[in-house]
Amino acid sequence: MGETIETDAGGIWVERRGEGPDVLLIAGLSDPAEAWQAQLDGLADRYRLTAYDNRGTGRTPLPAGPLSVPGMADDAAAVLRALEIPAAHVVGFSGGSRIAQELALNHPRLVRSLVLVSTWARPDAYSHSMMGFWHWMAERAPNERAMLEAFLLWIYTPRAHNDGTVDRVIEETMAFPHPQSVEAFQRQLAPFRTHDTLDRLSEITAPTLVMAGELDIATPPRLGRAVAERIPGARFEVLPGEAHQPFQEVPDAFNARVATFWQEVQIRG
Repeated sequence: MGETIETDAGGIWVERRGEGPDVLLIAGLSDPAEAWQAQLDGLADRYRLTAYDNRGTGRTPLPAGPLSVPGMADDAAAVLRALEIPAAHVVGFSGGSRIAQELALNHPRLVRSLVLVSTWARPDAYSHSMMGFWHWMAERAPNERAMLEAFLLWIYTPRAHNDGTVDRVIEETMAFPHPQSVEAFQRQLAPFRTHDTLDRLSEITAPTLVMAGELDIATPPRLGRAVAERIPGARFEVLPGEAHQPFQEVPDAFNARVATFWQEVQIRG
């Protein structure tokens, strides 16, 4: 059961599960903490996991004024400090991976290790146009279902579209009692569309694993590879046959891989 915690940045909704070394899960565009359910369930026997709703998502309110990626990273830092977590293994997905990059750059002592999933550092022309399309699609789609059906074409594998997984995700999203408004979606998307960390990634000192889906059309592997090449000592891995959201489509394999990485980090001290 989650709760709203008071931080220096205001109220933020968090979900916590398990016991052990601390893990912070940072979700991507529009995703509430529940996006990490398979990790909250599957890793809680070994780790203490914290997931939270980003600004304008789920139960964390949308503030006045524009959002920024560094500002959302400050929110992540505020969550860790409010929960008295001195340092955590940090996992960031998609837009959340941009937040995780800034967290590692601006609050390095809070980051024990870094896993960046479906990530990028500098938006290229394709990324810029894609996210521009998402911006106006959110307000011009005929209804919520049509918006989700279109948006999720970039997110899940053809396998998930054909086996009913995407239909189930759509039903669950539409039944979620804390839907994201069009305004919140667009305001959260805006900083992800333009934010650039490429020239600063060499400053990240945390052990880093970068994971990309072979079939990801939203953040193709070439973008993740560019991130890994800039972070000293980072590992880069492509997940065969997977797309943008592997931690949901193949959670057992994903959980096993990140747990192995964290164990290696702990052994190295």
